[in-house]
Amino acid sequence: AGLRALHCFCGLPLFLAQLFVLSGRAAALMTTKHSQPQSTFAKSLTSTSPNTPYFKVAESTEIPSYVTKCPSNGLCSRLPPDCMTCNTNYSCIYGKPATFDCKVKPHVHCVDEHKHEQENFTINMTCQFCWQLATTDYVCTNSTNCMTVSCPRQRYNATCTVRDHIHCLGNRVFPKMLYCNWTGGYKWSTALALSITLGGFGADRFYLGQWREGLGKLFSFGGLGIWTLIDVLLIGVGYVGPADGSLYI
Repeated sequence: AGLRALHCFCGLPLFLAQLFVLSGRAAALMTTKHSQPQSTFAKSLTSTSPNTPYFKVAESTEIPSYVTKCPSNGLCSRLPPDCMTCNTNYSCIYGKPATFDCKVKPHVHCVDEHKHEQENFTINMTCQFCWQLATTDYVCTNSTNCMTVSCPRQRYNATCTVRDHIHCLGNRVFPKMLYCNWTGGYKWSTALALSITLGGFGADRFYLGQWREGLGKLFSFGGLGIWTLIDVLLIGVGYVGPADGSLYI
């Protein structure tokens, strides 16, 4: 019985070794079968044969953003500057008429006076830089953080942009120092009327947002009438304005 048990114990490692070898061969066979189609498919992708179909990358057909500013089939001479490229001559005489050769940008279509489509044309303009234009030819940002009623008058840094139909030399967006001229909705006529009728109770100062001065006039009965008369004169000439620093309307 002892010998039989010893024989079984020694045969167990041999059985496990044979099972391990058989499982390794089966796994190698399955790997070979699965890798062969994949290799064939990979070769078909990398094949350089002229008969092998391939895909082309679609070319971009995106329309430039400036096209939205350009009227279609309009006069070339009336196009906004963003729609054309011009050969500007900076040696022209300031303030004198000048003629420049221009060409429309891609995707822009325009015509001449005879309704014939053209790409090259000329424009006539006054020889001057954009920052030298009249104030009606550009639009500037407005500031509400400066005092309009002050001595001397305050200025602020503004960013100005030339209007689309105006042609000029240099940058079309430029900085400029402008006087403060914004309004908060206060009427000069209303302030003057309150100063004449109810100025003794500080109504004019309350209306302009100057509540401290309004309280002072209210409890002093308009400074016994003297402060009231002074305010009528100061508001009448525009020296006293709204507390936020804005202009009258």
